[in-house]
Amino acid sequence: MPVDPQLLALFTLTTVIAMITPGPDMLFVLGCGMRGGARAGLLATAGVAVSEAVHVAVAAAGLAALFAAAPFAFTVVRVIGAAYLIYLGVQTIVNARKGKSDLPVAGAGMPGRKAFLSGLLTNLLNPKMVTFTVAFLPQFIDPRLGQVWLQFVILGAILIVLEFVVDGTVGVLAGRIGGWLRRSHTVRRRIETATGTLFIGLGVRLAVDR
Repeated sequence: MPVDPQLLALFTLTTVIAMITPGPDMLFVLGCGMRGGARAGLLATAGVAVSEAVHVAVAAAGLAALFAAAPFAFTVVRVIGAAYLIYLGVQTIVNARKGKSDLPVAGAGMPGRKAFLSGLLTNLLNPKMVTFTVAFLPQFIDPRLGQVWLQFVILGAILIVLEFVVDGTVGVLAGRIGGWLRRSHTVRRRIETATGTLFIGLGVRLAVDR
C-alpha cells in the first residue's frame, strides 16, 4: 500500500474534524444553498472541490514556495479574493433592496454556471487554503514508502471527497430550507441581505487575516 495505514487513518479522522468545523467554504456554500436551492449548493460545493484539487496539485508540485519567496504575491491574491467576496455581498444586498433580487422563487434554480464559478473562485483566490493544504498534507506523507506523488494523490482525493460530502450536505439542507422560505417575498429579501452581509464579512476577514 503506497500510504501508511496508520497515517491514513489519522489523516481521515483529522480531515473529518476539520471539515465539520464551520469555515469560509462551508459558510459560502450555505449562503449559495439558501439563495439558489439545493442544486446551487451542490454546484457551489463542486466549484470548491475543483479548486481544492488545484490546491492539492500545487502542494504536490511545491509551487507554494512562491508565497514564501515573494510575500507580495500572497498579499495580491488575498486582496483579489477578498474583493471578489465583498463584490458578491454588495451586489446581493443592492439587488435585494432594489427589488432586482436574483434569488429564485420556490422550485427555481440559481444559474448552475454562476454557482459553480462562485465556489471555484472564492476558494481558488484564497491563498490561505493553498498554504493550509501545503502545510497539512505533507504531515501524512512517508517518503520512505516512495511514490510521494501517489501519496499526495490518494490523500488529496480523500480530502476532496470528504469536503464534497460535508459541504454538499450543508448546501442541500440549506437549499431545502431556503426553498420553503423563498415563498415569501419579504423573507427572500431578508435571505439575500443576510447572505450578502455574510459574503462581505468573509471578504473582510480574508482581507485582514495574516
